[in-house]
Amino acid sequence: MAAEQLRQLGLEDINILLEPMGRNTAPAIALAALQATAEGADPLMLVLAADHLIQDTEAFHDGIRTAALLAESGKLVSFGITPTRPETGYGYLRQGASVGNGGFEVTRFVEKPNAETAQLYLAHGGYYWNSGMFMFRASRYLEELQTFEPEIVFWCREALAKGQRDMHFTRIDHEAFLQCPDNSIDYAVMEKTRQAVMVPLDANWSDIGSWTALWEAGSRTADGNFLKGDVISVDTSNSYVYSDSRLVSTVGVNDLIVVETKDAVLIAHKDHVQHVKKIVEKLKADGRSEHISHREVYRPWGVYDAIDSGCRYQVKRITVKPGHKLSVQMHHHRAEHWIVVSGTAKVTSGEKTYLVTENQSTYIPIGAIHALENPGVIPLELIEVQSGSYLGEDDIVRFSDNYGRC
Repeated sequence: MAAEQLRQLGLEDINILLEPMGRNTAPAIALAALQATAEGADPLMLVLAADHLIQDTEAFHDGIRTAALLAESGKLVSFGITPTRPETGYGYLRQGASVGNGGFEVTRFVEKPNAETAQLYLAHGGYYWNSGMFMFRASRYLEELQTFEPEIVFWCREALAKGQRDMHFTRIDHEAFLQCPDNSIDYAVMEKTRQAVMVPLDANWSDIGSWTALWEAGSRTADGNFLKGDVISVDTSNSYVYSDSRLVSTVGVNDLIVVETKDAVLIAHKDHVQHVKKIVEKLKADGRSEHISHREVYRPWGVYDAIDSGCRYQVKRITVKPGHKLSVQMHHHRAEHWIVVSGTAKVTSGEKTYLVTENQSTYIPIGAIHALENPGVIPLELIEVQSGSYLGEDDIVRFSDNYGRC
């Protein structure tokens, strides 16, 4: 999904590192720093989370320019968010003396406080929310990490060196990265280094840590509702209602979070959205798959949407990007019917290669070596009907692949 969004922005020359498992932020940033310096360069790194919302981009850019001056001088910069309420969901930074160029010493890193302590911080002043955003020169981060957590640097080097590159992706080696300690950048470096500084940032920031945070950040109606998608609300107030694929109606409710997607529906009171993780724990305990796999799945070549399934059949809507090709493959347990909705498909089935155009279809029997390609300049859309005794994604034998998946 990230690669596709970057492609839509016109950013083709990119490198996305794929971790085989999570090891927290210190190793993740170390991998990025090692990659950035691999060919002798030593750039400034701006470390951002994917799920933050920053509404005042001009103020944010000003903060980046301030941080860049400090980072160029060898400092490790944290962005401290000007607090607007006694928030218990964030850690805090305590501002110290000025170091010039708009930066300040960090005299204390504070864990998430209770409500009373958070109120004291707000009243006292000089405390900022720890945004989890940073800027520093890549080599300086690696130097400080080597000083305090050399094991992280060692195993990240190993994992990157043994990784594999395919197109826009570098796949980090599983076995080496498994040995890497799990630690955050705050614990591993920022709370120990003498080079940590802070840049205050007042940019209407939110980490979007909950559905309630999305409601707070969104544009609301006179009744206090944030409504997106096909939604009809009657006598509804102060609620977040999101529809992804069908009509959602609410009557006589308030303070609710209602989220409908192709996969599932969530209904929660705004005061209890922090307990959504209990649903995830229940899904895991019950051996369900909704927390892992989704109906709509992105692949390097495009996307597929699992429309329907039943005993011995499955239906997917497949979109193949222009110029892209799925792997040459075969299945032991299923046959496939392809109906082209728009575009042109180049199909290989056994010894034959042929074109299938709009409103035409083709059949791939069990055991046939086959491939699907979009030779055109517009997306290829088709409906795939699978039938057979086993329809799992692991029933794929790949013979060749443009994306290194053989």
